[in-house]
Amino acid sequence: MTQDRPVVPEGAAPITLPAPRTPSPREAPALNWGVLAPGGIAAAFVEALRTHTGQRVVAVGSRDAVRARAFADRFGIPRAYGSYAELVQDGEVDIVYVASPHSGHFEQAMLAVEAGRHVLVEKAFTRNAREAEELIEAARKRGVFLMEAMWTRFLPHIDVVRQVLAAGLLGEVHTVLADHGQAMEPDPAHRLFAPELAGGALLDLGVYPVSFASMVLGPFASVTAVGTKAFTGVDGQTTIVVTGGSGAHGVLNTSLFAVTPTTASISGTLGRLEIDGPFYGSTRVRLIGRDNTPIDTFVPVRRDGGLSYQAAEAARCVAAGRLESELMPLSETLDIMRVLDGVRRDLGVAFPGE
Repeated sequence: MTQDRPVVPEGAAPITLPAPRTPSPREAPALNWGVLAPGGIAAAFVEALRTHTGQRVVAVGSRDAVRARAFADRFGIPRAYGSYAELVQDGEVDIVYVASPHSGHFEQAMLAVEAGRHVLVEKAFTRNAREAEELIEAARKRGVFLMEAMWTRFLPHIDVVRQVLAAGLLGEVHTVLADHGQAMEPDPAHRLFAPELAGGALLDLGVYPVSFASMVLGPFASVTAVGTKAFTGVDGQTTIVVTGGSGAHGVLNTSLFAVTPTTASISGTLGRLEIDGPFYGSTRVRLIGRDNTPIDTFVPVRRDGGLSYQAAEAARCVAAGRLESELMPLSETLDIMRVLDGVRRDLGVAFPGE
């Protein structure tokens, strides 16, 4: 926390930010994990588990047996399978992490659910709300845990944000700003430009600011979007304006064309929170008074290993017999998918097979 803080005007935001209540990922009960689709995000996930938790990765599955074996050898994983079906049938696997492109999330997560495995599915949860609804219904019928891997929700700095909002320390919230833009080389073979892989900025990058605004504002009362398509027909850049139930506004942007600040802010009648970029990773949160004076700062103890927190949350839920997380409830995941569907309709973007 900062020291030598200025005096805050009467009625303004409080002088100190709350400390995060987030448990250490290393303290979570250990589960046996199976990794489905050994790509880049899967590698980052496994490395985070190995470094920061007591979780055990016991199997990996790919459509390519050679690729699965190479991934297993790289991370010391005992078993490698050349099909997803073999992975989910492994009796030692407690929970499956689905790390494939968006186009495969529904089919592959459903495979794991039907095999009786708990499931953590990379964001965006599915291609569309219809798939999300079917998957959620299947998990509830089967009695297995299911969660969207929106890793931001489980980080310590986001718990600080939650506490500030719950206590009303910003007063009445009026404005939420968030963006996530990356400059991607225009390669038609890249998954983010491939319609058949449910590419585009929205599902991969834009889901972060949309989910953040949903957490802050609750269900949206209205959603308006404008956008520009990429050369393959997927969404390339989108700006979304949402309103919350109280009338607060959210202005959200995502892009494949340019690197943006990737910051976020929440402004209310008593003060403002500013979240440094990238806001969706472990980062600094600053409290600004209504007179625009910096008041306090939260700096996370560490900024690496952020993916470990979502795994720890899943493990705690499974150990407690819960079928979903209160921090990323399935009802909210479904609401977010409906928002993304509506934005794509406004932009005239559809994926093959929908």
